[in-house]
Amino acid sequence: MEHTSTVENLVIIGSGPAGYTAAIYAARANLKPFMFEGYQVGGLPGGQLMTTTEVENFPGFPDGITGPELMDRMKAQAKRWGTEMVTEDVVAVDFRQHPFVVRSDEREIYAHSVVIATGATAKRLNLPSEKKFWNKGISACAICDGATPIFNNEELAVIGGGDSAAEEAVYLTKYGSHVHLLVRRDAMRASKAMQDRVLTNDKVTVHWNTETIDVLGSDRLEGIHIRDRMTGTEKHLAVRGLFYAIGHTPNTQLFQGQIDLDDVGYIVTQANSVETSVEGVFAAGDVQDYEYRQAITAAGTGCMAALLAERWLTAKGLTQEFHQKDSEKPSEDGKKAEYQLAAEFDPDTTRHVGGYALRKLYHESDRLIMVKYAAPTCGPCHTLKPILSKVVDEFEGKIHYIEIDITDDPDIAENAGITGTPTIQFFKDKALVSQLIGMKQKSQYREAIQQHLG
Repeated sequence: MEHTSTVENLVIIGSGPAGYTAAIYAARANLKPFMFEGYQVGGLPGGQLMTTTEVENFPGFPDGITGPELMDRMKAQAKRWGTEMVTEDVVAVDFRQHPFVVRSDEREIYAHSVVIATGATAKRLNLPSEKKFWNKGISACAICDGATPIFNNEELAVIGGGDSAAEEAVYLTKYGSHVHLLVRRDAMRASKAMQDRVLTNDKVTVHWNTETIDVLGSDRLEGIHIRDRMTGTEKHLAVRGLFYAIGHTPNTQLFQGQIDLDDVGYIVTQANSVETSVEGVFAAGDVQDYEYRQAITAAGTGCMAALLAERWLTAKGLTQEFHQKDSEKPSEDGKKAEYQLAAEFDPDTTRHVGGYALRKLYHESDRLIMVKYAAPTCGPCHTLKPILSKVVDEFEGKIHYIEIDITDDPDIAENAGITGTPTIQFFKDKALVSQLIGMKQKSQYREAIQQHLG
């Protein structure tokens, strides 16, 4: 573990609209904030917008913008002004001493002030057979997994009654033959605009007063068992995909016993402020907001947190300023531009993209082949890209790394049996030797390569 005696002005735990906005304001105030973006615990770096398609109500984007793109832009802006970021999960904090201590598995950081922006995590139903079919037909992210071939032209179901459920139901009509929206009550919580999109869509059927009892199938999901909450009538609904959109739990387990939380687990902040029960610790975004939970309100509280942190540091005489000469846009991570611009296929190149490269190398390469299956709307895929890029750098010239966009090459994804993104497959001598589904720790990808290189 890396230790340092340096005390940071401000450490931001988490990212998303709240964390990135706090970073932008703090960095522009010459505080040079240090951010733990997160990785696996409590959801994706970038927050819930990484699993959202079109964001149509964020000011400044009259034509809308995808959630992952909006988060990429916020992140780039924060980095441009000098924010230092690591894609790591914080595993422990100590707010009982000052400077505060913030620790991940890889480093321990001291901080004069802290902004908590850990957000909230999608809930699961914990059905009796849920675990058996997770990633085999059940998902908590329609935006991430809806484009996978196993859902094409199939009957699908979404559970929930809010904006997220409505959005996902409409989104899935692009891929499924029909979508069933299962709502527990006799009305939806979604905004009127989102309700209209659902109720006027011929490919969506709303099942009112309906709860899911269990899921069933053999190797993968084949149906769900549902019950009418008013009559008690039970029936089987044949669907090949089930997507949860049933709310969130605040990611505050890390802070229990350190700061005041309410009965549900949200961080308690002072009236009309984002100050917590610990002086010098601030909370922003959904981790302290159980009412609005919007990207714009999260960004607003991130701004408040940074401004209050700056004032607090100044009042305490703790500020160390880092003046910048000129702000520059961050360079692109990885070497994507190099191989995309290559006019001809080069088998000696480590990195490749697309089905042609995969077919060519599958039959001709004597190296270990690492294939990443991703989708443009998949938030985890965006997060994983720079992490995998660093791993691939370690094995330059020893492996072939190929990126497959499942929307461009659906046949390849179907033949590979891809059920969700991101999925990483490893091939050696035309045989599939390993597979990792979803986001994993960087060490797991490195170990998989080392195992099959040996």
